[in-house]
Amino acid sequence: MDSVSQFALGAAVSVAVMGRRTAVWKAALWGGLAGTIPDLDSFIDFGDAVRNMTFHRGHSHGLFWLTLGAPVLAWIASRLGGGRALFKRWWLALWLALVTHPLLDTMTVYGTQLLQPFSEHPFALGSIFIIDPLYTVPLLVGLVVALARRAHRGLAWNRWGLALSCLYLGWSAAAQWHVRQIAEESLAARGVQDAAVLVTPAPLNTVLWRVVAVKDDRFLEGFYSLLDPQRSITFRAFDRGLPLYESLDHLWPVARMAWFSRGFFKMSEEHGQAFITDLRMGQEPGYVFSFRVARRGSGWQPAEPENLGWRGDVGRGIEWIWARMWDSDLPPLE
Repeated sequence: MDSVSQFALGAAVSVAVMGRRTAVWKAALWGGLAGTIPDLDSFIDFGDAVRNMTFHRGHSHGLFWLTLGAPVLAWIASRLGGGRALFKRWWLALWLALVTHPLLDTMTVYGTQLLQPFSEHPFALGSIFIIDPLYTVPLLVGLVVALARRAHRGLAWNRWGLALSCLYLGWSAAAQWHVRQIAEESLAARGVQDAAVLVTPAPLNTVLWRVVAVKDDRFLEGFYSLLDPQRSITFRAFDRGLPLYESLDHLWPVARMAWFSRGFFKMSEEHGQAFITDLRMGQEPGYVFSFRVARRGSGWQPAEPENLGWRGDVGRGIEWIWARMWDSDLPPLE
């Protein structure tokens, strides 16, 4: 999730655990900092664009490492906060602020390596977009009221903010499950069996959903709004570029992206350059992550990975999302 959401979640969790044992602003500040710490790996240059993408949400998001770090952070907070007797309470509050960060990230489609250092597996439910105001606003409102009132009623607002944000996550998972059933029915009606299916919300909402189905040398893309009158999805089919992948799968960036995307990728050639694209973030033909990995010379030659993904008109995209929520006949955004 975005940094504002993670700070707000960490702060709200810390305030809820600390209650009236310390100043609300202290609990919010330390919790917000703890909720931000895992994303500091964004400032590390791992060597190239593919490494920077696939090593993010790695060790810094491992529950094991965060659990080890919690008592150290709690010791600092209890000493600086003037409440040494509250060390155990700070420990609980900041441990929860730390671990809820990667757990929330797991709800997005990007992938979070929760089991580092024991496993690199990127867990990803993908039921919520990385920025969703309906998740973040209740947390912020609860925090603001708690900070302003500094009384029992203010703390209750913080708890309500946490509860509403958790309920929204539950709603997103239920809506995703519902759309997945419709997607599988629509694919079966089209004669597509045993495809890998990805169901994710369009940006900033959980009403409009994007469905991608990968099967052999092609992938299908369709959209479904919970407001659509019919229980079906219209899909468009696209080539995945498997022959190009088979000629370049020995390259580390190609193999890494194929693994990291869990098979939801395509490869393409443009102007003598080969690209591998993560199909999970964006929509055809524009994607956030599309890496140049090779150039034509005497055959294919490895190239320094560079992300040349879509940087188009965000406003136009949001307008299309809003319009498509209400109009099932609206053509896809080109």
